[in-house]
Amino acid sequence: MSPVLVILLLSAALLSTGDGGKVLVFPVDGSHWLNMKILLEVLHSRGHEIMVFRSSTSWYISEFSPLYTSITIAQEQPENIESQEVMTSFLERSMEIRRNEGTLWAFFQYYRNLFNLFGENQKGVAKLVNNTFENETLLRQLNETGYDLCLTDPAFPGGVLLAHYLKLPLVLNVRWIPGGEGHFAIAPSPLSYIPAVFSHFSDKMHFFQRLHNIISQGMLVYMYYYVSGPKYQVVCDKYFGDDVNTLSLIQAADLWLMRVDFTFEFPRPTMPNVIYIGGFQGKPSKPLSSDLEAFVQSSGEHGVIVMTLGTLLSNLGPEVSETVASAFASLPQKVLWRHVGKQPAALGNNTMLVEWLPQNDILGHPKTKVFITHGGTNGIYQAIYHGVPVLGIPLIFDQYDNILRLKARGVAEIVDVTKMTVDSLKSALKSILDPEKPYKQNMVKLSQLHHDKPMKPVDSAVFWIEYVMRHRGAPHLRSESYKMPWYSYHCLDVMAFCLAIVLLIILMIWVSCRTCFSSLTRTRKSKVE
Repeated sequence: MSPVLVILLLSAALLSTGDGGKVLVFPVDGSHWLNMKILLEVLHSRGHEIMVFRSSTSWYISEFSPLYTSITIAQEQPENIESQEVMTSFLERSMEIRRNEGTLWAFFQYYRNLFNLFGENQKGVAKLVNNTFENETLLRQLNETGYDLCLTDPAFPGGVLLAHYLKLPLVLNVRWIPGGEGHFAIAPSPLSYIPAVFSHFSDKMHFFQRLHNIISQGMLVYMYYYVSGPKYQVVCDKYFGDDVNTLSLIQAADLWLMRVDFTFEFPRPTMPNVIYIGGFQGKPSKPLSSDLEAFVQSSGEHGVIVMTLGTLLSNLGPEVSETVASAFASLPQKVLWRHVGKQPAALGNNTMLVEWLPQNDILGHPKTKVFITHGGTNGIYQAIYHGVPVLGIPLIFDQYDNILRLKARGVAEIVDVTKMTVDSLKSALKSILDPEKPYKQNMVKLSQLHHDKPMKPVDSAVFWIEYVMRHRGAPHLRSESYKMPWYSYHCLDVMAFCLAIVLLIILMIWVSCRTCFSSLTRTRKSKVE
């Protein structure tokens, strides 16, 4: 390498480092961290310094990484979402409730189960934030470092409170907030055609579905005000005053990096500071390992079915596993199944069990015909990216709603795990695999729409993060409507005023008419007399 080229490369490296900003990151653990880590990889490659907040019980978030330095806050016990045992118990309880789906008891038991899980998690995060605020040495260090912004996931809004305390511009890597889906906090969200989370509806609802949709959203409003919000309000009252609450701090964020796009999400109103980065996980596939490639190639013209239910809830128990194995054994396709637990007795010779698989790479392989998934957004967007039809077996949280959006696009089918039989699973798979049916064609079209953008989603995310750094925030993109009282936001005060004027006019006309009538009556009586 020539000396001139070396000098140029060194200069470029120094310039890149000099232009880099300082980013404070407060992530959420679990699958949310996998999303956040993708953004950190790109930010790091562009020369930004990254500091990550983590708890001492963190499951996914490493203390040491070439991408970032970390601050570890002591925590007595892990959050529920960090515990395999707690999440398995939550899944079992959820499946038990779903077996009675359709009853009023099941409806309220579902939300009770949800509130118990999230209430404990929010309590733990609120305590973590309080411990941070009590650490004066740490706070002084954070202030002296001079961060350019805070990047956080507001599903557990500890980072939102920290950013407010440090007076940093706030960027949200978001889909969920403590009260449900993020759009409902900042954008007009008519419940006539925008389905609430956990409603299991599309954007086409008849009267009783709209009634159910309003009740579902009401349960999430209740969750914020009576389950999640009070945990953080104690911290807000102590450090910010009683006129500050978590929701208003979330609504005041400079930028919302929303982890969906409109190839997946139903059309809806939005705001200027919402940047859609759905599919930022997508990337070209890499070659498979030799053993996986040999297995895939052995499928011949029939191709491969890929099944994985994520890292957290892979073990559905022996009964469900035997049902799945029996259905797979009768198919001509080869099956690559990420499975945890005892090997099913009904496992066929066409099925390979693995504890881990390169999901993006196998979905990008031309032999892959169907993707069986629980409905996490990471896997869904990878399927869209590579044009692979989906069979959804939703388990918990928003997974049913996610698969429902794909089904509405004609690229997926849904199987209820609590009612699944060998025949129902085989029937759904054969339907998707049928070349006479348009699942594959629809998914290819959806993939084309997803790719047809002026900028890759991850590049768009990084551009807007750096935009906020350059301008020390983006308040000009943020609506101030969240500062309005609810009755002013909905113009109820104006409508009440107009109604009062109308009633006053009617009253004046009535009084005038009555006065005139009385006067005429008296006049006639006078003439008669």
